[in-house]
Amino acid sequence: MTDPISDFLTRLRNASKARLDECVIPHSKLKESILVILKAEGYVNDFAGGVDAAGHPTIVVKMKYLDGVPAITGISRASTPGRRLYFRYADIPRVLNGLGIGIVSTSKGVMKDADCRRHKAGGELLCNVW
Repeated sequence: MTDPISDFLTRLRNASKARLDECVIPHSKLKESILVILKAEGYVNDFAGGVDAAGHPTIVVKMKYLDGVPAITGISRASTPGRRLYFRYADIPRVLNGLGIGIVSTSKGVMKDADCRRHKAGGELLCNVW
C-alpha cells in the first residue's frame, strides 16, 4: 500500500456513506492521532484498539450519526505521497470558511488547523474534514 492515510480516509468515508456502525482499520500512531482529533471535534463517537484474525493490530472506529445523517459529510486527502503540501501557520487554508477542520502534522504533533494558528506551528496539511 503506497498511501495508508488515503486508505484510512476512504474507509471512514465509505463506512459513513454506508451507514455502518463500526469501521475497522489497520493501526498506526498517525491514524490514532487523527482519530483523537476527529473524536474531540465530534465526527466519530469512539475508537478502540483490537487485533484481527491474522494477529495484526487494528483500530475499531464507532461511527457517529445525527438523526440518521452521518457526522462526516466529507473527508478528503490534501497532501499525497506525490505532492506534499506544507504551510506556514498563517497560510493554512480554512475549510469551508471555518465550518470544517484541517488536520496538520507539525513538529509539535498532529493538530487541527485552528490550534496550529494559535500555537504558531506550520506543517504538512494531511486532510480536510467537514
